[in-house]
Amino acid sequence: MKLFVLTSRVPYPLDKGDKLRIYHQMKSLAEKHDIYLCGLQLPFSKDTEEARLELESFCKEVHFVKLSILQVLYSLLLACFSKTPFQTALFTNTTAKAKVSKLIQTINPNHIYCQLTRAAEYVRFEDYTKTLDYMDVFSKGMERRADKAPFYSKWLYRWECRKQKQYETDLFKDFNTHTIITEEDRSFINHPEKETINIIRNGVDLNYFKPQIKPAKYDIVFVGNMGYAPNIDSAIFLCKEILPILQKQKSDIKILLAGTNPSSAVLKLQSKSVTVSGWMDDIREAYADSTLFIAPMRIGTGLQNKLLEAMAMKKACISTELASKPINAPENSLLVGNTKEELAALCIELLENNELRNSVSCKGHQFVKDTYKWEKTTEILHNLFFSN
Repeated sequence: MKLFVLTSRVPYPLDKGDKLRIYHQMKSLAEKHDIYLCGLQLPFSKDTEEARLELESFCKEVHFVKLSILQVLYSLLLACFSKTPFQTALFTNTTAKAKVSKLIQTINPNHIYCQLTRAAEYVRFEDYTKTLDYMDVFSKGMERRADKAPFYSKWLYRWECRKQKQYETDLFKDFNTHTIITEEDRSFINHPEKETINIIRNGVDLNYFKPQIKPAKYDIVFVGNMGYAPNIDSAIFLCKEILPILQKQKSDIKILLAGTNPSSAVLKLQSKSVTVSGWMDDIREAYADSTLFIAPMRIGTGLQNKLLEAMAMKKACISTELASKPINAPENSLLVGNTKEELAALCIELLENNELRNSVSCKGHQFVKDTYKWEKTTEILHNLFFSN
């Protein structure tokens, strides 16, 4: 089957959740399909030869479509006076749409797979069978960000939330099939046929994320794109609210914040107790160098790949209910707390109780091995394409 895959950004390097998902899906699907990738590029993004070479190693063809800064600004301006979500306007312009449409006509694929609603305008009216991967629900993410935002920006997030919610509903009819990561995210889609949306979970590369035995340099690690609002909020919550409680019982505690693009707010968290690593060539080192992993997420949607990776590396994990619920881990394989006091208490308990820490890490590791394999989740996607 000729499979045309449209992504809102070049899916390499694997420094963001959407990139990770589509990269592994394409790599697995390439064993049975010819993959024709079209990756959009925002202005000022890097067109690296490394990304092209990596993607060409399993894709039949790789195409990058660079967006013009002037057209992006014009699209965002128009969105102020229309129902188009700003997230969609940011990634959509007429010149790029014409290029993508011409590319589709030339390739003449058997099926189109579009990742994320923000890329949907490029293919929603193309006369081919199509699948839309909502992945997670942008409208819910905007709603949660509005709850945490300063009073002067709440209105903007609420406005975008309303736009996204209607757009997610309107898109439904334009695609033959639909996918999403979790049942919880599916429940947030405001459409009478939302139960027909297929659950395609993420996976973890178990050959890559394997347990490592080495002395820990840090007590606690949090990993993620540190320029992404939910991760910024989590890092601040960890260092400004949870850390002071921990220091009352363990004054020499060490925390590692690891991940690409640390914002100025994250960089300001550096101290004798907190290390901000920035980009790491091998993120496994961050997990391996720490005693336990925490995901104190308070905003955002979807499934946290960072938790799967940490569990795959046999790290005892702690998270909020927001991050744990989509994973649906069995009891005592992932410890859950919501308040700063609850999370701090769990950290101290795991740091001081070796037996409990080993038990949690072993149960989490086995759960991920049994449940989250890319080959298993992508097989569902493969069958879905053939059902059209």
